Amino acid sequence: RSHWRSLGSRDHKRPVIQFVAVLAGNQGYFPTTPLPSPIRKRHPMPVDISAGKLRNLLALSDEDGRFNMLAVDQRGSLEKALGQVIGREPQHADVAVFKRTLVQHLAPYSTGVLTDPLFGYSGLVTDLPGSVGLLLCYEKTGYARSEDDKGRLTSLLDNWDVGKAVRAGANAIKLLLYYHPDADTAVVEAQNAVCRQVGEECRQHDVPFLLETVAYALDEPGTDSVEYARRKPDLVARSAEEFSKPEYHVDVLKLEFPADLKFTHEYRNSVFDDKDREEAYRLADVEDFCQRVDDSSAVPWVILSAGVDIKEFLASVDLACAAGASGFLCGRAIWKECIPLYSAGDPDQLSMGEFLATDGAINFLKCNAGAQAARPWFEHDRYGGLENIRVAGDGEDWYAGF
Repeated sequence: RSHWRSLGSRDHKRPVIQFVAVLAGNQGYFPTTPLPSPIRKRHPMPVDISAGKLRNLLALSDEDGRFNMLAVDQRGSLEKALGQVIGREPQHADVAVFKRTLVQHLAPYSTGVLTDPLFGYSGLVTDLPGSVGLLLCYEKTGYARSEDDKGRLTSLLDNWDVGKAVRAGANAIKLLLYYHPDADTAVVEAQNAVCRQVGEECRQHDVPFLLETVAYALDEPGTDSVEYARRKPDLVARSAEEFSKPEYHVDVLKLEFPADLKFTHEYRNSVFDDKDREEAYRLADVEDFCQRVDDSSAVPWVILSAGVDIKEFLASVDLACAAGASGFLCGRAIWKECIPLYSAGDPDQLSMGEFLATDGAINFLKCNAGAQAARPWFEHDRYGGLENIRVAGDGEDWYAGF
């Protein structure tokens, strides 16, 4: 295990790429050499960032400014999955032990870990390496339905706020926002208001705000339909454009992949699962969709996995990073295969640990190697390079006005 952890550390990035390329076997969805980051224009003038946001963004990324982050903030969906394994409703300890086991084995390969204050954080503080950043979520699990039963509304956790998260050690705050730009006006405005509230709290506490947007079907048969697959690129790009606006104070967007690769000409015939699907577009089109997202996002962005299998996620990472993404924040694609291995009442979770120390570690290392093609967050057009960033109010009286 120590060998795997040394490979996953921030100082062993180059050997990891070579090692994982061999493991991947050049299977068509994984590059054997990293792609160069896109060349970006420079800002003629320095860009100011508050000291707290700047320091924490650096803490969440590797030394080259790329985000390789692990998500273990699942709650309702994870409780349901664990319940199916153990044959009863999971107790708090079940979910907490499961998350702690994930962090013990996978956190060393990450630059940051996203977890929740309910099940995740308090029980794993000592398992999170000091060199790994911490993101804490703010929203309740799930969503409420709008009056027309089509829209989805996000609610914030009770007895929790950004100030508490910062006091607990968070380097960033994450909000999951279910968002469809064509939903009822009242639903859209309510979701926008929640985002503004969290963004303002983050501004006041000088901590980065990471916003995750997840679209959903309105009039389509469902998200696993060719109709929705054709709609998805536009939904992701419009969400990125909306929440890049300064009024939300978002620092990093966590975005869905702007297509469904299972509906592409190249992958539609049972490549990622056992189902044949109607073609919605080709990979060349998907490259254009990714570029549109990058053009729409006025802040750095990372890709989420949405629970797809690891092969599909690796292809998504390649395409997103080639277009300008600054890395990934991934959960289930890396570790979901260990859910059936959970053993209630076993604090050591040996079967889970064996998977995570082998297949789970390889999954993470493959993602890290793919993200070597990502654009450093400070190279985003918003900043124009680390040398162009200046601490807001820098000067001998900075501390007085802070």
